[in-house]
Amino acid sequence: MRQDNLSPLPGSKRTRKRVGRGDGSGHGTYSGRGLKGQKSRSGYKMRPGFEGGQLPLIKRLPRKRGFVNIFRIEYNIVNLDKLNLFESGSEVTPEKLLAAGLVKSLRKPIKILANGEVSQPFVVKANKFSAAAKAKIEAAGGKAEEVEYAAKAK
Repeated sequence: MRQDNLSPLPGSKRTRKRVGRGDGSGHGTYSGRGLKGQKSRSGYKMRPGFEGGQLPLIKRLPRKRGFVNIFRIEYNIVNLDKLNLFESGSEVTPEKLLAAGLVKSLRKPIKILANGEVSQPFVVKANKFSAAAKAKIEAAGGKAEEVEYAAKAK
């Protein structure tokens, strides 16, 4: 087989539509554009979502563009497996979590999640616990105490 013997697969090549070449071609007179109107003119370009000047659907339905809940509370997340660096029986407070580098700042409340296992008992004080995290801490012989979040000054 040589390069000059190669040919495209049957059906993979198609002749282009030659518009405006007489009525006998089937694409004469209006060249497949129909009669008058914006879309029949030369140079017609329209951005996606344009509805001819009518208020577009994307603007009529603001919920589709996203929604920002102004009351949302963002938490510093700490997984249970990270608590194992503290010694057994110690009290884990937000300040100790900050000192250990497990949270970046105390501006956001701290939530303990149940990812991982706790190997020793702790008294964990945080602003929020997931139900599974609370159960795992208590199963290990520890205690999970929710403390009120006092927003720190920025």
